[in-house]
Amino acid sequence: MSPPISAVKANKPTPNQENQRRDSVIVVNSAVPKNRQDVLKWNGWGYQDSKFVYQDDTNEVRFTGERYPIGELRLPHLMGWVKDNFNVDFSKPKRSQQVPPEDSYPEPRISPENLSKISDLGIAYSTKGIDRLVRAHGQTLHDIYTLRYSNFERIPDVVLWPACHDDVVKLVRCADDNNMVVIPFGGGTAVSGAVECPTGENRTIISLDTSQMNRILWVDRENLVACCESGIIGQDLERELRKLEFTSGHEPDSYEFSSLGGWVATRASGMKKNTYGNIEDLLVHVRMVTPRGVLEKNCLVPRMSCGPDFNHVVMGSEGSLGVITEVTIKIRPLPKCQRFGSIVFPDFESGVRCMREVAKQRCQPSSIRLMDNGQFKFGMILKPETSYLGLLVDSLKRFYVTKIKGFDVDSMCVMTLLFEGDEEDVKAHEKKMYSIGLQFGGMPAGQTNGERGYMLTFVIAYIRDLALEYRVVAESFETSVPWDRAVSLCSNVKQCVATHCRALGIKHFMINCRVTQTYDAGCVVYFYLAFSHDQVDDPVKVHHIIETKARDEIVASGGSISHHHGVGKLRKRWYPSTVSQVGVDLYLATKNQLDPNNIFATNNLVRAKL
Repeated sequence: MSPPISAVKANKPTPNQENQRRDSVIVVNSAVPKNRQDVLKWNGWGYQDSKFVYQDDTNEVRFTGERYPIGELRLPHLMGWVKDNFNVDFSKPKRSQQVPPEDSYPEPRISPENLSKISDLGIAYSTKGIDRLVRAHGQTLHDIYTLRYSNFERIPDVVLWPACHDDVVKLVRCADDNNMVVIPFGGGTAVSGAVECPTGENRTIISLDTSQMNRILWVDRENLVACCESGIIGQDLERELRKLEFTSGHEPDSYEFSSLGGWVATRASGMKKNTYGNIEDLLVHVRMVTPRGVLEKNCLVPRMSCGPDFNHVVMGSEGSLGVITEVTIKIRPLPKCQRFGSIVFPDFESGVRCMREVAKQRCQPSSIRLMDNGQFKFGMILKPETSYLGLLVDSLKRFYVTKIKGFDVDSMCVMTLLFEGDEEDVKAHEKKMYSIGLQFGGMPAGQTNGERGYMLTFVIAYIRDLALEYRVVAESFETSVPWDRAVSLCSNVKQCVATHCRALGIKHFMINCRVTQTYDAGCVVYFYLAFSHDQVDDPVKVHHIIETKARDEIVASGGSISHHHGVGKLRKRWYPSTVSQVGVDLYLATKNQLDPNNIFATNNLVRAKL
């Protein structure tokens, strides 16, 4: 048996676990503490010390803090681009409201009897306004705009922090016995409205915060699996596994703040899924507490043929059927070599054709993403200040690409790559990728561009907070689509957004996209929409109208309503047509069996009719 990696004693294993070769419990020092608002923004994305800041004395932007590569560097190109594209008046910022005082929050809707029963559980809880507020939302535009400039109609009445699986069992039983609602809360990064409180719900709403369930319960080195509590945050999981020279390989854009349980509940995907798989490929075993009991399999095996796979009932359930408490996932040894790369193409269509060929040959690197021309230009304006020599080198590169190779700055696009594996395998993979790129008119653009493009993924979410200060709405949405419809879908959606922006009187807007994932049968497309709402009375409502039209167009063009963000409340209008009425009835039958009293009344996917 492998030696323990922590002095903390593990819980007594089940009979099926006793024969496994396992390391003992790892207690994790979480990057997202119980009092989230002490470290994270209460009204925006990410860390308090990390943000884009406009400096009116220099008319430039810098990114604060040292957590990211662009930290404390000047971004001299950003504000000129913003001015040209959105006609922003920088002298009139729209500042966010301050943290509401304690006496301004709605009174908790909880009887003294129910509060006493919650207290008797022995689980940490709070009815403080700020604790309830920061768990009343995810990261949709509606959520953040409301936090900054308005108030939520309904927030949780009490927050509970269970410390383990058994705490959740007690809590769910108490809620079911006393007709209280439970909304599971993980990392708070949902962009589907999944954790928002239903406005018509009059029962006591409990926000079940899983952040204190963040231990790695064991690591099985022989079978390459690890069992973790569901509240562990992605970056914490990866940090602790790396100490043991392992990786999960699951790296969604939100992995700094999103939780393992949330990944399962939303059927998440990561940037390196080509090597490590999506969450459904990583999942080996899961425990979910429901009002009818605990749903789980009886053993840990790579595959079972024993009827429908109930793991797939848990995955994508979005908190509507129960609480995910423990997850066993596959892990892999750390790759010995990691190298970035990039290829520049004369146009978007050439890049998509290249990606299609790469998928046909099944030779995708760990990550392969294609930015359209708009995304490419936006990435360039986020480049920090550089030296004279750096400017000279950039000018020479531009001269070579545009004058020698004949690429048009207004149509060219860039593919970013990440290779992982053994040194020789990576070299062979690089050679093959660049050879395929050459077939479609591409040329290598260097490791630096590839690394910058990859790392900007974690920074780009911060820019929405700055945009809102200057009356610019910014949001993204994604879809999956068959290969033969990918280019036309992108074109149709862009045209649809442009048409409806103009019809709504919006003169200054941006709509661009990138292809972020590839499969045998299709790809994933992210769209980025922004517009100036200086002349718009209700920008959130207008954005909802435009995005709804865009999603209608996505569906009409052969795309899905979501690839990995889930359905939640934001996209449930398309859910019945996606799965058929029989599918809806099957989901509701499952809901009725597992949660007959609708304790998990999230109203995600469809509204339960019980």
